[in-house]
Amino acid sequence: MGRVLKILMILATLIPAFAPVITGCASPEVGPQVGKLAPDFKLPSLDGQTALLRDFRGKTVLLNFWATWCPPCRAEMPFIQQMFEDKNWAEKGLVIIAVDIGESPATVRGFAESFKLSFLVLLDRNGDAAEKYNVRGIPATFFIDKEGIIREIKIGAFTSKAEIEKVLSKIIP
Repeated sequence: MGRVLKILMILATLIPAFAPVITGCASPEVGPQVGKLAPDFKLPSLDGQTALLRDFRGKTVLLNFWATWCPPCRAEMPFIQQMFEDKNWAEKGLVIIAVDIGESPATVRGFAESFKLSFLVLLDRNGDAAEKYNVRGIPATFFIDKEGIIREIKIGAFTSKAEIEKVLSKIIP
């Protein structure tokens, strides 16, 4: 019997729709709102690798949607980079993912190099991930906890590193 339960638990992780049936627990509803499970996506990175959001479960994620032509996006990037470089937040498991919407890899790469960005930058060339998050204006930042639940959403640019830290301190103890 124990072996069957293990197999069912593995299936529940591989096929989330069956998790409530298999485990007897309701899984959180997926959606781009606070309190819901963050929609998953699969996007290429600037270095040609593929990233899936679900691969970052167990870590707190700052998920930022942006574009190089957006002045507020450009203004907040140094603060996001400062967060990435802050070892205290890294030790607490913070992952930063910036999703560029609709631009070419060359354009985004040039921007990332000029701003010396070293966090994960993904390319949402056709806007599918942005659509899953109902992004209507940029920058848009989603703070996702270790369980994959959206805890905060900020529309508009951050004006300082301290502003980002204030939100994160509510999510990461």
